[in-house]
Amino acid sequence: MSHSNKLEEIYKELNSSENGLSSEEARKRLVAFGKNEIEEAKRISPARIFFSQFNSFIVYILIAATIIAAFLGEIVDAIVIFVILILNAILGFVQEYRAEKAIEALKKLTAPKAKVLRDGKHIHINANELVPGDIILIETGDKVPADARLIELSNLEMQEASLTGESVPVRKEICILPEKAIVAERKNQVFTGTMVTKGRAIAIVISTGMRTELGKIAKMIQAAKPEATPLQKKLNVFAKWIGLFTIIIAAIIFVLGLLVMDGMIFIDLLLTSTSLAVAAIPEGLPAVVTIVLAIGIQRMARKNALVRKLPSVETLGSTTVICADKTGTLTKNEMTVRKIFANSSIIDVSGEGYSIKGKFFSGNKEISTKNIELLLKAGLLCNDAKIYPKILGDPTEAALIVSAEKAGILKRENEKKYKRIDEMPFDSERKIMSTLHFAGKEFLVFSKGAVESVLKNSAYIYENGKARKITAADKNKILEVNNKFAESALRVLAFAYKPSKGRISENNLVFLGLQAMIDPPREDAIVAMQKCRKAGIKVIMITGDHEITAKAIGKEFGLTGKIINGVTLEKIADKELREIVEEVSIFARVNPEHKIRIVKALQANGHVVAMTGDGVNDAPALKKADIGIAMGITGTDVAKEASVMILADDNFASIVNAIEEGRGIYDNIKKFVEYMLSTNIGEILTIFFGVILGMPLPIIAIQILWLNLLTDGLPAIALSIDPYDKGIMEKSPRRKSEGMLTQTSVRRMIIVSSVMAIGTLALFSKYLPDYEHARTVAFSTLVLFQLFNVISCKSEKVPFYRNFFN
Repeated sequence: MSHSNKLEEIYKELNSSENGLSSEEARKRLVAFGKNEIEEAKRISPARIFFSQFNSFIVYILIAATIIAAFLGEIVDAIVIFVILILNAILGFVQEYRAEKAIEALKKLTAPKAKVLRDGKHIHINANELVPGDIILIETGDKVPADARLIELSNLEMQEASLTGESVPVRKEICILPEKAIVAERKNQVFTGTMVTKGRAIAIVISTGMRTELGKIAKMIQAAKPEATPLQKKLNVFAKWIGLFTIIIAAIIFVLGLLVMDGMIFIDLLLTSTSLAVAAIPEGLPAVVTIVLAIGIQRMARKNALVRKLPSVETLGSTTVICADKTGTLTKNEMTVRKIFANSSIIDVSGEGYSIKGKFFSGNKEISTKNIELLLKAGLLCNDAKIYPKILGDPTEAALIVSAEKAGILKRENEKKYKRIDEMPFDSERKIMSTLHFAGKEFLVFSKGAVESVLKNSAYIYENGKARKITAADKNKILEVNNKFAESALRVLAFAYKPSKGRISENNLVFLGLQAMIDPPREDAIVAMQKCRKAGIKVIMITGDHEITAKAIGKEFGLTGKIINGVTLEKIADKELREIVEEVSIFARVNPEHKIRIVKALQANGHVVAMTGDGVNDAPALKKADIGIAMGITGTDVAKEASVMILADDNFASIVNAIEEGRGIYDNIKKFVEYMLSTNIGEILTIFFGVILGMPLPIIAIQILWLNLLTDGLPAIALSIDPYDKGIMEKSPRRKSEGMLTQTSVRRMIIVSSVMAIGTLALFSKYLPDYEHARTVAFSTLVLFQLFNVISCKSEKVPFYRNFFN
């Protein structure tokens, strides 16, 4: 455990020193440890991906139907079925071939170059040549090339959101940590792929390649096996029943024909019963399902939800739980000042994210910012961030610039007016940052930092435009407000200033006030969360942030269930997790492996799980979940490639739109299946009852095949893209065990197919013994019955006659 060992122990274990390695030793270790890069899993060949598209029971049946149709001389029907199979295989191949890129994207996160100490000299090398024991140098703007333990640092802050889910930059320290400290708490380490937002450091490489935290995630992605979607599972079960049913019916009709219809030619009976079996199989099902899913993908794309795998469209509709990453998904990943304490009163600040549109309120009344102008200037000037032309630097400092600009105090103008002369950077001991400015006639020191530290150095307090002696009562009041802000998960900074004689001193400061900020929730996400509850979908927030922060954010979304942190989760067995996961609404301080455990526990309880995320740390869980949803704007390449759906606008509300689309698609597929089966069963019953009643065949083989060609095509497609029923998001998700057909739909099918058979046979018998005329009438009657059936299947709730006008 490198984070819990002394540096001397690490040097000894790695056989290195603060002077680094020699070039010769580095070459030896490169052979022993391998290159510092993410290994690519053995890729599936394109041919294997293509032929895997034929691996389903319904496809087996259709292949058999193709062979039988060709054997019977029905070449057109055989060609049609064969073309359907090939087109479906091509569509599936294209989708899957583009989806297998997660490990390739991980490679992009490794830095191409690294600054290293070799042979006592600082040199630049390719990052993939780093080995354990190397001494590396990192500074602002660098991407860390390997996992390393810090040796020396100066004001070092890291952006680790993509790895840990923590939205605020992490300040690093030289220290020894407990052995059980999770990745998000290892302040004495830096990790591959994370970014230096401030400061510089020297560190010793402890892990490279697949042994880094990023490499461990890569292994988890490789190990995660994608599950068949609920639709795929149901269609396979459905196909098996259809296959068994058609074989039995064809056999019964053939045997009854031999027994009852003495005058019928054997080959005609064989041809008719076989053709009936082929006709009973809904050969149009794969084609129509593919078409309706493809149309669904286009609709979702217009709503900013990009789906990469066709069956996943329907899976969204059966989602019962959404595991939502907090940072950048439910929240903006943009720190925002919400509260200010100055002049003994609390001021509310409106506006979200880095937009400079916002106002200041005392209670419900908008107020002038004149009395807090100096406080806002302190936050603006004692600041290293920039917001033009884009946000650069610490998000906390960016939030302070935005709060000042909301009051019309502009950074560019004030930096010219108050020229910075000197600075004292923040460090872990002082916990204060101070800057010295020359304002034309006087020097001013502005300071910001931890509340206790600034108060300790303050001898005065600024109130209503004047400085006076600070009292114990003042300090108690300030600490009380600080605690109140902290309980609401606000990050609080204190500000002070003092006139100076041209040098920085942090003694006898004038306390100006507090600014409290938070990574705010998305407004659209709050509305979307309410819709999820109405639709019976549970939302679980998973975050790397502290429990207090997670609880406060969760409260704004109405998440009131239990909160479990990563340390507690480590102690819970999988069986116990399955039992308690239903009561949990927030998981805080979690590692990537924890997220997979959560998804597995929910899936074991029968849930269809959607996982949203944007960071590297989310990728394994995104791949394991039934639906992995990545953020298109803030998401890493790894998250996008591991997911099956990408939100182009990073908007949680787009997920709700996609779920509605998925529910509608599934309902339309059910309508289509009900229509197809009821019409095909109607044909079977017509022949079955005709044979039992001793009649000649009401329709012959060529008519059966032609009938299916007419009625299984365009009418079925029209039904499958019908407008969705109203109130589709006001009912609970369907059960995972629910079949394609409900009891209601089975009853409807029996009634409809029976009416078809009885009506057709009645008209057929009326025109006997003129066989050709009677069969023409029977054929036309079945066509009309089936076209009326299309209208009947449009809705289970709306009466048949009303569907004519809907």
